Amino acid sequence: MSKITDYFKETRTELKHVVWPSRSQTIYYTLIVIVLSVLVAYYLGIFDFIFSKGLEKIISF
Repeated sequence: MSKITDYFKETRTELKHVVWPSRSQTIYYTLIVIVLSVLVAYYLGIFDFIFSKGLEKIISF
């Protein structure tokens, strides 16, 4: 039981050393992740559309 208690004490001590981002930084980084996710989804969607149309033409021969 003392190992678990020590673990939580050490974890708490380490968390005091963490430099947490500000609210504005968190919002900014979240928006960057959302925008990049949408762009990657759009990019992959375009290629999926192109490859599915190509596969339809190959199958229809």
